[in-house]
Amino acid sequence: MNFFIRLNIIKKSILFCLFLVLLQPLAAKKVIIKMATLAPEGTEWHGLLVELGQKWEKVTDGDVRLRIYPGGVVGDERDMIRKMRIGQIQGAAISNEGMTEINPYFSSFYMPLLYQSYDEVDFVRDQLSNDLYAQTEKNGFKLLAMVDVGWAYWFSSEPIYTPKDLKKNKIFIWAGDYKSAQLYEKHGYQPIPLAMTDVLSGLQTGLITSIGFNPMYALSQQLFGIADNMLDMKWGNLTAAIIVDLRAWNRIDKKNQILMMEVANEIGKGFQEKNRYESDKAVGVMQEYGLKVNQLSPDQFNEWKSLIDIMTPDFRGTVIDEKAFDRLMEIRKEMESN
Repeated sequence: MNFFIRLNIIKKSILFCLFLVLLQPLAAKKVIIKMATLAPEGTEWHGLLVELGQKWEKVTDGDVRLRIYPGGVVGDERDMIRKMRIGQIQGAAISNEGMTEINPYFSSFYMPLLYQSYDEVDFVRDQLSNDLYAQTEKNGFKLLAMVDVGWAYWFSSEPIYTPKDLKKNKIFIWAGDYKSAQLYEKHGYQPIPLAMTDVLSGLQTGLITSIGFNPMYALSQQLFGIADNMLDMKWGNLTAAIIVDLRAWNRIDKKNQILMMEVANEIGKGFQEKNRYESDKAVGVMQEYGLKVNQLSPDQFNEWKSLIDIMTPDFRGTVIDEKAFDRLMEIRKEMESN
């Protein structure tokens, strides 16, 4: 074969190879988001994430895939935040407990007895919307959706009716939440810090005797088998969020980002409408298996209100960030005047 012809073939082969190499980054846009949650497999909250992953994969033509790690296999919510920061996982579906590590305005949902209806939850969330989204992004995370996990009630091995009864209990608090521990201790209570994944064993061994959490979680984890008393008083509202590390989010094509946000908002709203009242069903199921729901008298409820009135000044700058607390008090005045 003529030397120049062979040289021309070699040149074309080299150019073709270079073309393939240059094409690789364009083809290698696929992003896998590893997302962790405490929600056990098979629960409604886990189901939301499964649906989210399926729809993301569909609308992005397979460019984005969601890999879910349920049931706390990655660790507690603080562990999830830490692992996102070092790149081991890229996303999390977490409660306001974990979100306060990222954005102090989520601590606004810690205020006991403030929220007694979903209208009140929506009012506060709407007023804080800009702070909740913007501050989260400023700190390196994309907030995709916020939904209710449900009302938090006191579950305990012995009946609780009054603050004095609660003082006899060893109360679960999240491991690492030193501010809550100090606040409880200051007012004469017995906080026991534990990882959420150790709650069941803590109840079984008597290390803890009460936990403030939502009925769906108590049902899914079978906590009510030991903590078989529930005080029928809405202690607080648990807000959950779906977040993705901004570094991972920014690797996703802008067009796909828009589609993914639309999917997250749509699924979040649907979940909220369907599951806001699922707690009632969970309580009913647990009652069939022995859960005792203890009702308060008006005088007993007033004792709890008096306790929170006494504790409120101590929430500022401890459990609730100072700026968030001051803003929350302004919102409360607006809410009470409506």
